[in-house]
Amino acid sequence: MPNRALIRAGVAAIVFTLGLVTVAPALEVGQKAPDFTLPAAGGKTVKLSELLGKGPIVLYTFIQAFTKP
Repeated sequence: MPNRALIRAGVAAIVFTLGLVTVAPALEVGQKAPDFTLPAAGGKTVKLSELLGKGPIVLYTFIQAFTKP
């Protein structure tokens, strides 16, 4: 029976956490992206606003780059 209580607590925690998550609205063509920071090679970070100071930026994702066929 203790396992059942632990499972219920885990499920409750997941449901609570999902309730706190908000989804950002999709950008329309021509809209500016919100500023964000991502990890880069060598333990550094890259911030969008810093890159924009150097010129135009094109973001592209390879969604299937690291997935198995």
